[in-house]
Amino acid sequence: PQLFSQYCDTQLVRKVRSVYDTHTSRPSKLQRDISTTLVQIGWEHESEYVTEDGLSLDMAQPGSKRGVEVDGPTHFVRDVSTRESKSTWVENGSTRLKSRLLEARGWTLIHVPFFEWHRLAEHERAAYLEAELKEAGFFTVR
Repeated sequence: PQLFSQYCDTQLVRKVRSVYDTHTSRPSKLQRDISTTLVQIGWEHESEYVTEDGLSLDMAQPGSKRGVEVDGPTHFVRDVSTRESKSTWVENGSTRLKSRLLEARGWTLIHVPFFEWHRLAEHERAAYLEAELKEAGFFTVR
């Protein structure tokens, strides 16, 4: 991918890009559910969008550089350093880095953490996403 080309041998970059381009992504059920709900509330998007730099977004509106990232359990680590009886979820380093790289390239993102989505009753999920989109400026009140 272009993002890494300044640091790597050109032949290696071509080989990595070739493998990346032939990789077929398989969205999780969580991601498919969120995508479906976004369409239901009127936020059309491309799923599994890949930027010119080779960064992927779960759902994107490339023209406006707006994206929704569905953050499942592998996007987090447990913070057990708190004095609370329960540990808390904290974004892991690779998720933070990817967000920073996308934001540095002009993308605006919202993240939907799995634990927030699963905490909602099914009838609350559309309103949750609509509120998140509005707060990020992706959406105006209908």
